[in-house]
Amino acid sequence: MDLRDELPLDHRLARVYRYGAGLCGAALLVFGCLGLADGLAFFSTDGQRVAGLSSNGLLSLVSIVTAAVLITGAVIGGNTASTINIVVGTLFVLSGFVNLTLLDSGANFLAFGISNVIFSFVMGFVIATFGMYGRVSSRLPRDNPYWQARHPHAAAPAPLTTTTRRSLG
Repeated sequence: MDLRDELPLDHRLARVYRYGAGLCGAALLVFGCLGLADGLAFFSTDGQRVAGLSSNGLLSLVSIVTAAVLITGAVIGGNTASTINIVVGTLFVLSGFVNLTLLDSGANFLAFGISNVIFSFVMGFVIATFGMYGRVSSRLPRDNPYWQARHPHAAAPAPLTTTTRRSLG
């Protein structure tokens, strides 16, 4: 079953996906631009403080590219924004784990500090939650398009009987 095309374009969940991608993308864009504006060394493993986080030029560039992906998802909207949010959020969490192992090593090319790792986990969960909202749950309401796609026989309207036709007027 492919759920990419099941959500109507004007469904209210599309706004959640769009706003989530846009807000998180804007925050990352600001962080990346601040880092590039400070003229940080591109491959420094020490990093300098930008908005409370350790950064270098490479991390600033990665932040801007990630922001562009999220903002593109926000512009497209719908299921595309939801899928982009889920993928980017998952990559943020994985990045947190990878960079946690690289702290205080020569392979710390993004100049991550522990505050960056925590930020990566939190931002990853926030972005992924925006993407999964109303899409992934065991208790979706019956009017949810994802529930209807997973239960096509139960979601079909019941045929009108003689009793229901009389009550409808």
